[in-house]
Amino acid sequence: MTKPVVGFIGLGLMGGNMAECLQNNGFELVVMGRNKDAVAKVVGRGAKEVNSPKELAEASDIVMLCVTTSEVVESLIYGEQGILAGIKQGAVVIDYGTSIPASTQKIGADLAAKGAGMIDAPLGRTPAHAKDGLLNIMAAGDQDTFEKVKPVLDVQGENVFYVGALGAGHTTKLINNFMGMTTVCAMSQAFAVAQRAGVDRQQLFDIMSAGPSNSPFMQFCKNYAVDGVSDLGFSIANANKDIGYFVKMVEDMGTVAPIAEATSSNLQAAVDAGLGDGNVPEIFDLFLKLGR
Repeated sequence: MTKPVVGFIGLGLMGGNMAECLQNNGFELVVMGRNKDAVAKVVGRGAKEVNSPKELAEASDIVMLCVTTSEVVESLIYGEQGILAGIKQGAVVIDYGTSIPASTQKIGADLAAKGAGMIDAPLGRTPAHAKDGLLNIMAAGDQDTFEKVKPVLDVQGENVFYVGALGAGHTTKLINNFMGMTTVCAMSQAFAVAQRAGVDRQQLFDIMSAGPSNSPFMQFCKNYAVDGVSDLGFSIANANKDIGYFVKMVEDMGTVAPIAEATSSNLQAAVDAGLGDGNVPEIFDLFLKLGR
């Protein structure tokens, strides 16, 4: 069976390795991007470079987006040179980023009006997993559309979960990140309070990790707060964006999320303090300096 032509936008650490995985598995790629070095690497392995999202869509059976925000996704979809202007009937757009579900659903409806489909498929695991096709993928959308692209998703992911109607993937990812980032903030503050109180942080970790609070997140927080090793691999700036999206999603549901709002406030304070590029456990430094 002939493999679909894949258009790929977003060749950062994650996207670049995802593209390499597809190429290693015999897929023809069409790419574009502002990072010319990243584009050159993919083109050097046989991909074709184009100059606009419209041109990329016209040449692709599946359009994959691995970009930073809903705003960026919308900027690629809409406009005279956008994906929507060039999308082929029967093509599918897959958004691998973490986006606002309401935006995803609007884009999906606009694509459907052109006879195209959409899947939101946010990711778990790391760029190293992406290169080897071992990602966790939370895919959502029309069941038939999902089945159509699943063989490609199976190349990229070790665990491909179908989670429901369009937007459910982004909803699931935002809930997951709310839980994770709130946990990291709470544990990092616990270590900061322990230091200020004169409690041995290593011993605190030994005690807490012997009980139900133990988790990989606690280990990440301990690695930084006790050992000075920052190894979670998820930035405060990205966490701040995702928790902001979670709060917006909850507001769209007609309710509030006070715990998420507190997490968002702390992450924003860390960004304002110049810590945005650091990994999330580095918020320990902010909590350590807090005073009246």
